[in-house]
Amino acid sequence: MNLSIGNAVLESAQRLGEAAIAEPRREAGSLLAHVLGRDRSFIIAHANDQLTDEASAAFGSLIDRRAAGEPLQYLTGHQEFFKLDFGVAPAVLIPRPETELVVEIALELLRDDPEPYIADIGTGSGCIAISILHELSVARAVATDISPDALQMAQRNAERHGVADRLALLESDCFSALDTNRRFALIASNPPYVSDDQMTDLQREVRHEPRAALAGGPDGLSIIRRLLLEARPFLRSSGHFVFEVGFEQSAAVEKLIDLRVWKLIEIGPDLQRIPRTFVLQGK
Repeated sequence: MNLSIGNAVLESAQRLGEAAIAEPRREAGSLLAHVLGRDRSFIIAHANDQLTDEASAAFGSLIDRRAAGEPLQYLTGHQEFFKLDFGVAPAVLIPRPETELVVEIALELLRDDPEPYIADIGTGSGCIAISILHELSVARAVATDISPDALQMAQRNAERHGVADRLALLESDCFSALDTNRRFALIASNPPYVSDDQMTDLQREVRHEPRAALAGGPDGLSIIRRLLLEARPFLRSSGHFVFEVGFEQSAAVEKLIDLRVWKLIEIGPDLQRIPRTFVLQGK
């Protein structure tokens, strides 16, 4: 006899709990809702409905993978970010809430610009650039990534949210493929900033994410150093550079800033009051 929806969630939640998954019942419900093509309210309202053999098998496979540490977002194929739903896959970093600070700061800096032109370096899913374009209908953007697979995902997300006509996607190692004549009002980035030592001790879910989007070299600051050296020529006069840094990196990053080139506007804290987002202005 097939399991009911309610019993399937309960049994799977127990399995996920034994596998040390946080909020196992919520995750089990989310995975079953994904399999059934419904939302979680349907799961609650139809707890006594019986699952088909096909749905049971598909659900069981996802539970196995989640118990083994695959992120929920890769299993369902999406993640919410800045009020939008973004497609995600193992080719791209899963958008984090702290990265929304980059978007919030960018919107504040650009609000009085009649024709904002921005660059998003290392775009991944496209969450930063697409969120800004979605909020600012007059904005245009260039988004770069070293990964062709990431750019394909960013393209799909741009089309989903109706901004593809204002977003140019470019395969590029940081600024290497950008036309040197381009000048942006703002450059944004969530660069790789995990140190080599930290890479060996990542949480099991994070180990499923693309290494290139995480690994920042021996001290985690290799890409940030490059950006600080390379970004200024691509900015308009008094343009801004907004980027994210890792836990306990703010002091080290501050020392890297050449004050002959940049004016440090602020270091913004995240919701845990951790210094997270640097805002620089070109001199």
